[in-house]
Amino acid sequence: MSSETPQSLNAPELVERFQSILTGSWKTQALHVAAELRLADLLAAGPRTSADLALSVKAHPHSLHRLLRALSALDICAERADGSFELTPLGALLRDDSPHSLRAWTLWWGHHLWPVWGNLLYSVRTGKSARKHLFGTDGFEHLQNNPEAAAIFYRVTIELTRLTAQFVMQAYDFSGLKRVVDVGGGHGEMLAYVLRANPEASGILFDLAIAVEGAAGNFKKNHPDLDGRCAFVPGDFFESVPAEADAYILKSVIHDWDDERSARILVNCRRAMAEGARLLVIEPVLSERSAAISLQSTLSQHDLTMLVALGAQERTEGEFSGLLKDAGLQVSRIIPAGPVYSIIECLPN
Repeated sequence: MSSETPQSLNAPELVERFQSILTGSWKTQALHVAAELRLADLLAAGPRTSADLALSVKAHPHSLHRLLRALSALDICAERADGSFELTPLGALLRDDSPHSLRAWTLWWGHHLWPVWGNLLYSVRTGKSARKHLFGTDGFEHLQNNPEAAAIFYRVTIELTRLTAQFVMQAYDFSGLKRVVDVGGGHGEMLAYVLRANPEASGILFDLAIAVEGAAGNFKKNHPDLDGRCAFVPGDFFESVPAEADAYILKSVIHDWDDERSARILVNCRRAMAEGARLLVIEPVLSERSAAISLQSTLSQHDLTMLVALGAQERTEGEFSGLLKDAGLQVSRIIPAGPVYSIIECLPN
């Protein structure tokens, strides 16, 4: 037991730090409301007063002014000497048309993840999904009957994949591949990066029908240069995976599922792999021991999000190795791809 007194630990500083952590959720909702009201889009053309913005978004003028001042404290916008507000570079990430937009992710976190995070205690006590506990849906079933939620979710997959894909392409040599299958690839953003870097390669985007339909639209709108080089195949990776490819990609898939269902996905990938094929599992890899540093905080947030939303988890290198070995795969190497993700290259045993 520590013999340090509160005085020696600088108690006022610790209290302030603790309270900042405890009440940090106000920032989530301030950003969420800004995203819902499209304030960044409205400020993109130049500074505007809170009264003017209130008319545009049908908000209470004084309350919107208070929100804008709070957003200024977060460096999302800046309050000018004349009382108007202008968008900052950080706030531009909330613009819908920004190439680095995180608006969909903000909407998803502030609305769809908000209630499940409020039930973290349930998930910690049971190891089960708080979303299933609240709404009765398992996995991604909630997207099937909610087109609006599905549209936001798949926009999130595009936004977050763009952040990761550039690091993946820098870290891994995809040259020489002829056929690549993106398993559970959402709207295909990762596959688009791979195909663009390898003009001789063709791809298969394999996911549920709702995702595949959106992927075809995403390629048509955002990747017309890849026309004819990607097939969009609906299916269920718990049943089978398209066969005879040079490489299979599982990006942000395994962390969505418990060990039993993750094993089924990996086994099906292994069955589909020909001699010489490789599987690339692109996921965060947890350290065996955590510490109070920024990266560990980010990874812990990822891990607990998987718990409350899906009853799933992020994994350590040892946990990945065990799952892959049981599926008939061996880890060839693990390559860091940016500050959060790693590429786990796997070969058939």
